[in-house]
Amino acid sequence: MNIMIKKLMGVDGLAHFIPEKLSVVYMDGVTATEPVIPRYYTLTHSDLTGELFLAIGKQYAWDKINPLRDEVLGEWKTNGISLYYCVYLYIDQGQLNENVSAKRTEIFRRELPLALTAIRYGDRFLFDTYSNLDHASIIVHFMSAYPQFAKQENWGNFRSYSL
Repeated sequence: MNIMIKKLMGVDGLAHFIPEKLSVVYMDGVTATEPVIPRYYTLTHSDLTGELFLAIGKQYAWDKINPLRDEVLGEWKTNGISLYYCVYLYIDQGQLNENVSAKRTEIFRRELPLALTAIRYGDRFLFDTYSNLDHASIIVHFMSAYPQFAKQENWGNFRSYSL
């Protein structure tokens, strides 16, 4: 097992969030506390170093997305009076075989708690300013051409992913 991966792994074998490995950049008119809407998140990573990169802007950072499409995209939305957070995970568009899509789904499910913790920590100044955001629902969209992987699920709220 690679040394860097060992550093990221805990005793249970799952990756744990290390704040020092997260880089955050605010783009195009977005600050640490404004605006809430529109506010888009693009979380990418380096397989080599274990570093995480969070871009927060008024649109997704499409230029940061690699051809493997293993990023985590998110945005704040409103359903009238309350806010909720949408996550979009690209599994496939039918170009992968079912086994590869199953493996991608498994990896996204395993790594999503770490990703949500990184997003919550990376945008902590927004959460400090608007404490109600910690109680907003997180709705995850698994996007796949295969019906068994194409799901929409409630993953709780950011309070569960706070350090």
